[in-house]
Amino acid sequence: MPSLKDLRTRIASVTSTQKITKAMQMVAAAKLRRAQEAAEQSRPYAQRMERMIVSVAGNLPSLDAAPPLVVGSGKDDVHLLVVVTAERGLCGAFNTNILRAVRAKIGELRDAGKEVKLYCVGRKGYDSLRRDMESLIVEYVTLREVRNITFAEARPIAEKISAMFEAGEFDVCTMYYNAFKSVISQVVTEQQLVPVKLPDDGEEADETAPDLGGAIYEYEPEEEELLGVLVPRNLSVQAYRALLESAAAEQAARMTSMDNATRNAGEMIDKLTLNYNRTRQAMITTELIEIVSGAEAL
Repeated sequence: MPSLKDLRTRIASVTSTQKITKAMQMVAAAKLRRAQEAAEQSRPYAQRMERMIVSVAGNLPSLDAAPPLVVGSGKDDVHLLVVVTAERGLCGAFNTNILRAVRAKIGELRDAGKEVKLYCVGRKGYDSLRRDMESLIVEYVTLREVRNITFAEARPIAEKISAMFEAGEFDVCTMYYNAFKSVISQVVTEQQLVPVKLPDDGEEADETAPDLGGAIYEYEPEEEELLGVLVPRNLSVQAYRALLESAAAEQAARMTSMDNATRNAGEMIDKLTLNYNRTRQAMITTELIEIVSGAEAL
């Protein structure tokens, strides 16, 4: 049975941990509001940008004239997976869920005979994947020193993807990130960036798309030239959206995780305190019995 000193030390240690987790919960809650607003404000622009590209590409007489980023390389041999994770831990299963999905996709692609390359954004994902897949990692970006995500952080990521595609280093690019849904819900999202995912002929129309009432749009300049400008910008917009969604989801996951840790620490303190009081009472009772027994022996 632990001594009273051991129990006091353990209670003090758990109490200190509880203060830290409570402070981290409050910090995450303060950061979450701004991150959530930024993520929610980025969604309409990113969604409309995707719809516009699909609409413009749909007006082309033939996809042969479309930019390569729209139609792809015509092959499906090399896949680039952009993995967006957090720079820090202590956020529950936030990073684990992303890495689980990525590893499952890698296994699926390898079974199909495809080559896989990894573009890691965030230290936690890079540290985990390089243990057993270091040879697959072709690029690593850390945002550890960035306090507020801006478009300037997303542009280099998109430019690197474009440069790699132009150099023929991959055929298909897919981004993985956690999308913010609510404080207790973050959804692992898989988004294909290259080539642009165009709807099939038999695919149902997007229910959230506005009803154009049969209107016909004419574009100036021509669709090919317009797509040449929009598609590279769309890569930056989608990367920016992914970074904002991931940042908001990370703070939500950390707040929930630290709240659970604080509650667990409180329950542990209660149990340790009860055990301490019982042990102390037993020791006092034992000492009293020894004193009474000694007095009666005299």
